[in-house]
Amino acid sequence: MATTSYDIITVGGGIAGASLAKVMAEKGASVLVLERDAVFRDRVRGEAIMPWGTAEAKELGIYDTILASGGRDLPWWDGYVGAHRTSHRDLTSTSYPKEAVTAFYHPTGQDWLLRAAAEAGADIRKGARVLGVKTGKEPTVLAQVDGAEVEFRARLIIGADGRDAPFRSWAGFLVQHDPGHTLVAGLLLDNVHVVDDTSHAWLNPELGLWILMFPQGDGRIRGYVCYGEAAGFRLTGEGSIPRFLEESIKGGVPESHYAKAEPAGPLATFDGAASWVDHPYHDGVALIGAAGGAPDPTWGQGLSLTLRDVRVLRDALLGDDNWDVAGHSYAEEHDRYYKIIHDVELWETQLLMETGEEADARRTRAFAAWKEDRTKQLDVLLSGPVSDVDERTKMRFFGDE
Repeated sequence: MATTSYDIITVGGGIAGASLAKVMAEKGASVLVLERDAVFRDRVRGEAIMPWGTAEAKELGIYDTILASGGRDLPWWDGYVGAHRTSHRDLTSTSYPKEAVTAFYHPTGQDWLLRAAAEAGADIRKGARVLGVKTGKEPTVLAQVDGAEVEFRARLIIGADGRDAPFRSWAGFLVQHDPGHTLVAGLLLDNVHVVDDTSHAWLNPELGLWILMFPQGDGRIRGYVCYGEAAGFRLTGEGSIPRFLEESIKGGVPESHYAKAEPAGPLATFDGAASWVDHPYHDGVALIGAAGGAPDPTWGQGLSLTLRDVRVLRDALLGDDNWDVAGHSYAEEHDRYYKIIHDVELWETQLLMETGEEADARRTRAFAAWKEDRTKQLDVLLSGPVSDVDERTKMRFFGDE
């Protein structure tokens, strides 16, 4: 069996793998991308990059590619409690990076980023089936490409194939999981009457509902219904679309927004429990994106974390010729910022998504504390993991200090 060598192999050609391939190929690295799908289809993935992720996209030089694929900036963030708007926020002046949310259609974004990686010199193999990986001084990937089994060798192999793929187990990483608590249903809709330069977020804490809309232009939006597992239902498939709209309206969305709405893609639901790997590097193999740390999709941090992973790994590789040292440096920094996001997501879920008398009392206490001191209301999910959080941060957030 012939063996072909590269500097970097990415297993997965999604946003994570394609972005890393592009930026490293531009720096002269020989890069191979092994992507399972020959054609990208709507599988209900994240399509909103939070402001701190938009800053990462610009730093990586992929922001213009995302816009060219049909992406658009949403500079405004409107928050609602039930039907009442409580905030109309200009993210370009109030978020820490002073950037907008960037929304795009995921399958087209993947295509454009892979094309950009190829133009930068990366070798793209679509329809490739990865069969296994060996770690060590000369890590290798065994894959089936064009009907033949081929072994590829690299200085560094990247697992970028998502949270549920087998690569990280093959490579010997231990995956950790939160217990389940929320579900997230996503649906692409056309002909939705909504202001289209704005991200819209409706919170109904009494019902444990969090409804999100990210416009993609011309009346198309990606909508999400986030709800507790205890609700006892799962919104999946065409037959659940009326319930998806019903739950959105319960959450506070005006019924008029959906007067002419038509589904433009599948409806699917995902478990909200986060999964992650501590120190996502060893023996010539690194994990990025959801493979290394998949946050709770309720809070929309996945794409921003992915781009932070790509940027931090790129900088580590360019900054040290010893890629084993660079890999460990990346993993240490990844653990730091992933923990911040993970901790804050758990606090937000406890405060905003739980229901019952105890939860209501907790919210009353926290909201009163925020009104007195806005710094207690954390902005991590829009502005990013700028500084570490600790037990005192948590106490302030819940109004216990």
